[in-house]
Amino acid sequence: MNDKKYIEEIKKIREDLTGIIHYTPLERSHTFSVMTNNQVFLKLENFQRTGSFKIRGAYNKISNLPENERKKGVITASAGNHGQAVALAAKLFDIKSVIVVPENSPIVKVEAIKNYNDKGKVIEYGITYDEAYQKALKIKNEEDLTLIHAFNDMDIVKGQATIGLEVLEQFPEAEYILCPIGGGGLISGISYYCKKVNPNIKIIGVQAEKAPFMYEAYKGKKVEPLEMKDTICDGIAVKKPGDITLEIIKENVDDIFLVSDEEVANAILLLLERSKIYVEGAGAAGLAALLSKKLDITNKNIVVIISGGNLTPHLLNRIIKKGLIKAGRLLKVKTKLPDVPGTLLNVLRLIAEEKGNIISIIHEREKLELEYKQAEVILEIETRNQNHIDEILNKLREHFSIEVLKF
Repeated sequence: MNDKKYIEEIKKIREDLTGIIHYTPLERSHTFSVMTNNQVFLKLENFQRTGSFKIRGAYNKISNLPENERKKGVITASAGNHGQAVALAAKLFDIKSVIVVPENSPIVKVEAIKNYNDKGKVIEYGITYDEAYQKALKIKNEEDLTLIHAFNDMDIVKGQATIGLEVLEQFPEAEYILCPIGGGGLISGISYYCKKVNPNIKIIGVQAEKAPFMYEAYKGKKVEPLEMKDTICDGIAVKKPGDITLEIIKENVDDIFLVSDEEVANAILLLLERSKIYVEGAGAAGLAALLSKKLDITNKNIVVIISGGNLTPHLLNRIIKKGLIKAGRLLKVKTKLPDVPGTLLNVLRLIAEEKGNIISIIHEREKLELEYKQAEVILEIETRNQNHIDEILNKLREHFSIEVLKF
């Protein structure tokens, strides 16, 4: 297919998606621009229907099925986001859907899949996406359903390419696009389209360290069938790269970097605190790579694809707590005090003088190891940074024996 014909095809797909998907915003982040010494823009696909970009490809694929195949109903395997998209797209076409998800998929994604299609069914099977995919293939054959692959399909890729079209419409000056990679459908679509429109634009992929299979294939390493490790980037934890997507990526992607769960968690927390944006692990991977300086670039116009926002509140709570601890913004201490009126008040007064904020107090008298007129107090204190922690501890230790506790 020549470049002009392909570009026109993607434009037609985007027109067909009008009214089906949201034209998601591209917003400049002052915070991340200053932090990285670049002009940083966020393409917010976490604001898309179903909470991620996946509806673009899923709807495009189902719309292109022959009528007889579509009427059979569709089946897919998914870590969560693609499953939601297929369920919704199937609902829009009034057909049944079967979604197979790994047993450890986030509850918020599984429940969303169930809610998107009253003719649908969700089956939890296996630990990894690949195990769920094998189960989906088995059910497809048994029930004569039409398979909708999560990424290794050109109709899926072309649907995701509409993000690239929107980015270049919204910000033609873009020099770099950072994009998360799992199976490769998203970055294949974006890179294939954007390189045809602007061959000089740099497309950078980002994958989780604990699921580096596309990275290894791209780098020419032999991809061994290794055991999948748990990662907060569950949306891009795919064990086997697609052959269609790998070929496109090798041709159009300029480089791929790996990010750790800690780097991703930091990006999630910063997006929430500084930009008020709620993002899942896979969605924050591109920003994590930029903030951790995987790329040695400055003074560039950068677009970061925020691919999804389906993060469980439970995991978010853990990310916030750990992030605050690492940043020196939480302190937990224990001390033993004479059990007489006013002693605890003295401790609290010292903390208040140093501008510490008490979050919780546990006051114990009944422990066997305590003296009869002694109390144990455990305090959780909100602080500004590690220097602030040191100031509070120094003040307290002038008057009391203090032990710093781990959270």
